[in-house]
Amino acid sequence: MRRYYYMQNNRNAYVLRCIISYCNDISETIHRFGDDYTVFKQDSVYKNATALCVLQIGELTTHLTDDFKQSYTGIPWTQIKALRNIVAHNYGKIDDESLWETITSDIPELKDYCSSIIKQFNSDA
Repeated sequence: MRRYYYMQNNRNAYVLRCIISYCNDISETIHRFGDDYTVFKQDSVYKNATALCVLQIGELTTHLTDDFKQSYTGIPWTQIKALRNIVAHNYGKIDDESLWETITSDIPELKDYCSSIIKQFNSDA
C-alpha cells in the first residue's frame, strides 16, 4: 500500500511541476510583453501565448489523482478545468478581462500553492 501511495504522489508531483512550468511561462510572457492590460488586449500573440498555457494547465489538472484533489482544496481544480474548456472550445471568444485576471492574479497564486505542495512532498520523502 505504501508503494502505491508513493507512486501516486510521484505522479501528482510530476503534474504539479508541469503546472508550475506553465505558470512560469505565463510570468515570462507578461514580463516580455509588459504588465499592461491595454497592451494585452490589443496583442493577439500575447493573448494566445497565455491562453495556450492556461489551456495546458487545465488539461494537466485532469491528471492529478482524485485523492490529491480532495486533499488539497486550496485551489478550485474543477474551475481550472472549466476554464480550460472555455479556452479550448470558444474559438476566439475568450473574455480578455477574465483571461487577464486569471494570468495576473490566479496563476501566481496557483504557482505558489503548487510549489508549497512540492516542498511538502519533498520533506515527506
